[in-house]
Amino acid sequence: TSPIPLSSSPSPIPISQHWDKEVRMAAKELRMPKLTKAIVRCYGKPYAVLGIFSFAVEVVKVIQPVFLGKLIQYFEKYDPNNMDALYEAFGYAAGVSLSTVALTVLQSLYFYHVLRTGMKIRVAMCHMIYKKALCLSSAAMGRTTTGQIVNLLSNDVNRFDEVTTNLHYLWIAPLQAVVVIILLWYEIGPSCLAGVAVLLFLMPLQTMFGKLFGSLRSKTAVLTDSRIRTMNEVVSGIRIIKMYAWEKPFSALVNEVRRKEISKIMSSSVLRGLNMASFFAASKIIVFITFAVYVLLGNTISASRVFVAVSLYGAIKLTVTLFFPLAIEKVFETIISIRRIKNFLLLDEIERPNMRFTLEEKKDASVEIKDLICYWDKVNILAGSILTCLPSHLPQSSLLSAILGELPHDKGVLRVKGQLTYASQQPWVFPGTIRSNILFGKELHPQKYEKVLRACALKRDMELLPDGDLTLIGDRGATLSGGQKARVNLARAVYQDADIYLLDDPLSAVDAEVGRHLFEQCICGILKNKPRILVTHQLQYLQAANQILVLKEGHVVARGTYSELQHSGVDFTSLLKRDEEEEPQTNNNHSVVKHAFSQNSISSHTSSMHSVKDGADQLPELVQTVAEESRSEGNIGASLYFKYLNAGASILVMLGTVLLSLIAEVLTHPKCQAVNTWENRVMTDKSPSLCSGLTLASVIFGFARSLLMFNVLVKAAQSLHNRMFISLLRTPVRFFDINPIGRILNRFSKDIGQLDSMLPITFVDFSQLILQNIGVVAVAAAVMPWILIPVVPLLIIFLFLRRYFLQTSRDVKRLESTTRSPVFSHLSSSLQGLWTIRAFRAEERFQNTFDTYQDLHTESWFLFLVTSRWFALRLDGICAAFVTVTAFGCLFLRDGLEAGAVGLVLSYAVTLLGNFQWTIRQSAEMENMMTSVERVVEYTELESEAPWETQKHPPPEWPSQGLITFDRVSFSYSSDGPVVLKDMKAMFRPKEKVGIVGRTGAGKSSLVSALFRLAEPEGRIYIDGVLTSEIGLHDLRQKMSIIPQDPVLFTGTMRKNLDPFHQYTDEDLWNALQEVQLKSVVEELPNKMETVLAESGSNFSVGQRQLVCLARAVLRKNRIIIIDEATANVDPRTDELIQKTIRDKFRECTVLTIAHRLNTIIDSDRILVLGAGMIQEFDEPYVLLQNQESALYRTVQQMGKAEAASLLESAKQVNTDTASQPNLMSLV
Repeated sequence: TSPIPLSSSPSPIPISQHWDKEVRMAAKELRMPKLTKAIVRCYGKPYAVLGIFSFAVEVVKVIQPVFLGKLIQYFEKYDPNNMDALYEAFGYAAGVSLSTVALTVLQSLYFYHVLRTGMKIRVAMCHMIYKKALCLSSAAMGRTTTGQIVNLLSNDVNRFDEVTTNLHYLWIAPLQAVVVIILLWYEIGPSCLAGVAVLLFLMPLQTMFGKLFGSLRSKTAVLTDSRIRTMNEVVSGIRIIKMYAWEKPFSALVNEVRRKEISKIMSSSVLRGLNMASFFAASKIIVFITFAVYVLLGNTISASRVFVAVSLYGAIKLTVTLFFPLAIEKVFETIISIRRIKNFLLLDEIERPNMRFTLEEKKDASVEIKDLICYWDKVNILAGSILTCLPSHLPQSSLLSAILGELPHDKGVLRVKGQLTYASQQPWVFPGTIRSNILFGKELHPQKYEKVLRACALKRDMELLPDGDLTLIGDRGATLSGGQKARVNLARAVYQDADIYLLDDPLSAVDAEVGRHLFEQCICGILKNKPRILVTHQLQYLQAANQILVLKEGHVVARGTYSELQHSGVDFTSLLKRDEEEEPQTNNNHSVVKHAFSQNSISSHTSSMHSVKDGADQLPELVQTVAEESRSEGNIGASLYFKYLNAGASILVMLGTVLLSLIAEVLTHPKCQAVNTWENRVMTDKSPSLCSGLTLASVIFGFARSLLMFNVLVKAAQSLHNRMFISLLRTPVRFFDINPIGRILNRFSKDIGQLDSMLPITFVDFSQLILQNIGVVAVAAAVMPWILIPVVPLLIIFLFLRRYFLQTSRDVKRLESTTRSPVFSHLSSSLQGLWTIRAFRAEERFQNTFDTYQDLHTESWFLFLVTSRWFALRLDGICAAFVTVTAFGCLFLRDGLEAGAVGLVLSYAVTLLGNFQWTIRQSAEMENMMTSVERVVEYTELESEAPWETQKHPPPEWPSQGLITFDRVSFSYSSDGPVVLKDMKAMFRPKEKVGIVGRTGAGKSSLVSALFRLAEPEGRIYIDGVLTSEIGLHDLRQKMSIIPQDPVLFTGTMRKNLDPFHQYTDEDLWNALQEVQLKSVVEELPNKMETVLAESGSNFSVGQRQLVCLARAVLRKNRIIIIDEATANVDPRTDELIQKTIRDKFRECTVLTIAHRLNTIIDSDRILVLGAGMIQEFDEPYVLLQNQESALYRTVQQMGKAEAASLLESAKQVNTDTASQPNLMSLV
């Protein structure tokens, strides 16, 4: 158990309050709100108190050398008979050891508390960022991206951890410098000013570096946002990218952004290298200059003077030349991060109307719209009625979003009385079980739940799925088919006890039979006493509606009941002939019994109140996700270090770096020798020039070594990132189904962030320290060989401790990395389902789940902090013991010791131990950071799909005919997965138009996956006689066009979305847009074709996005076209135009169309009916419809008599057309 309460829920709330207060104050005073103010108000006091610890540490560091000097003085004036002096010396020895102990305790406490403060601020910021993300308005969503939010949560908030450690040094360093100068003046007089001058020169220089770091950081952050955003889109749209064979332009895009990002990081690293080298060089230069001046002024050097001066400079060296510039650098970086977080927190929020209703109001739940934005006339929707919106083009979803409050309205009245619930057009599911997706935070009432499952036609699916409704849904519902997602989405809305139901086209993603069932059992069954607003393109359901609204381009074209509209002659009625024989059964469902309804409403209201109350006591459930994320075990081997370094440099460069480091170190140490011999003989003339030469050389080599190492490590980060990305693009689609997006983004944001910034610093620091230590021990041993006696056992103890510590900490660090993934996954899925979460008022529940994930991550992070403190305390403790033994040991062995030797031993005991334990600590820290390298390397070695190009290329004009043959094809998505196509034999003739139908989950989309080799099928597929498994994936995929079920657009211009390779002229692009009815839409955009789309094209309706995908296919002019339910989300008129385009443009092509809407494929040459992965029937539509036993006939009969008759008519028409043409098919 941890010593502090970890829950992040109490701590974030005060900061939110402080921030809200600051925003209000700023509005009053007409200025920009400052997030820094809120943070200081919330955390300033406790953090300021920690400054006392830090101050105490530095005071002790200054006092210790004074005691040391007095002790050496005793040896200089050594008189065996003077007992007073001896007792005094014992006092000083006690002073030295006590100050070492004090340092141990104080430092440990200080670091523990500041890191905890940093952690608290970070957790609170994450809480606020997520809370903000849940209430962003649609306009604000256009100004931010998932990538940016992920970057804020993974990299920007980390600045708080880094800045809290060093912030206090901003005031301590100058103060300490002043104290040390006074003490030095007292020791060696005015010549100390020479050394101080160097210090004063360094401080402003490093402040300037700090500012540069800040500006580089802000530029890097923008590029990182953009890289993570692109990554997010690539991972979300990976199926499309693979089917279009667009991997190369995307990897070029990411590599380009990464190249810019790396160039900024490289600049920061050059600065860092200079900064660190100046830190290592400063001490050498300062000591050398001080004593050179001291000697030149005609003073003689004594041991105590040298060692006091060296130790004092040592105490100040760390603070002034390392912590102070680091503090400046981190402060500037944190300011940038705070500014980015503040800008995000100030984005527009959605305005939520009050949704608390009295029982009276709930009784007559209604939506009233009047002159809304001066487009819509007055529309009233009353209890128990269905309003069907018949859209053409865009506005239907806009109407729903206005009712939901997602679309702000300028003018007019919009009154909603009652609790809303909503089923979105693009079904949204979040990672978790199917049951948790349907219940969505409500309690489970088994009877009601069963009723909902039955009404939403999910009963059968639950029986088929391995764990029934406890089956885990992957990220973005990867394990479900499109129709299943749509029905789960609908079931969620139905299960809520709401007053008004907004259903945005829930019937388009399912086949006719299921659609009929949903409409009768669910929309007109379970919900029959509630007001429902149904947006639909399916005309056969209109008769059941109480009121129909026909919308066109934002205007109400017509409204009224079905019969009123028929007489008014609006164009939709021509699509549906009045069917006299149809029994008027649909209308009696809706003679609303007011009394019964209000009774239901009251009982349902009370039950929903109960469920809210009971739910308050329960903890937010931690949703299980798909498979656990893999974590490596055991040691980090030398092979990983080699892989890491080798990614950045060849073996020769590595050897060169080692050599450089050795030279730099060798040059450093003779100086110490010189100081030691100085005191024995007065300086001769040669000594100063020799010394200055050595000092200069060591400084130059030090800089070169530092820069070279940074260069190698940053290159390693770049090359590992690129290799990871290419490996990700080459891995089969299955990988993306089982790994949530947050897990992949975590490696690209957090782990790569570690490789870019923290790891190189630690690595360089460690390598320099290790060489320094070897040098120090070598020099000490040369002067006094017996110093090796205690050093060896100490080293063994240190290494044992390190091994013991790393076994735990390495795995804690790995755990910390994996517990971060769910935080990102949760964010990503929340942003996708934002409208649903808000319509269901589930923000608080999602916030709690987010906080639970955060807490889990914080727990592992805190564990890591505590284990590190444990290690530091043990190391410091051993050092303190050693210093005590040495100090008293010198006194007990006082006879026959030279002052110089004692001075050397003592000052080395103090500095060496400080260095030793810092080295061991850095090596442990480095190994912990190497877990990030390990995670990145793991992704560079993912299994790869078949090669993109092989030796065997198909002929250039292939496929010239478009003949597709399936020869005993079986298909499953993974080696251990279920077989979804079984032993399939079929032949699609050249230029033939084939419609593919079947129940949801019958294997229609799997047929496409097999054709595109998204996983390798068994059996043989031939296209124009070429065996597809023998050619490269790109050769195969570029020759077929697909219009996918989920339309995917990428951030970038409209032109880039149509033609990422720049293969076509403007004229081609405009023609393609015209053919798919989008030309007018694109012309209205501000920059026409060059307009940059919002993230994943969210400023287009789903139907329009599908048309863009169709335009892509028109451009590619391939012989084989696959259309996967591409027109499910467009209205019948547009659908008809698209079908016409397909018939004209693709006359010479083989077209396979998967469709739920039978009227889109009834005019095909043949229809293939699939069931459970097998072919049930495959023949001409007219022939199938003549046979009353056929599956197609049964499906058509379910659509109502009028529709069935018109479908039969169309099939007959096609049949006669085909018969009248000369028989082309006999060629096959």
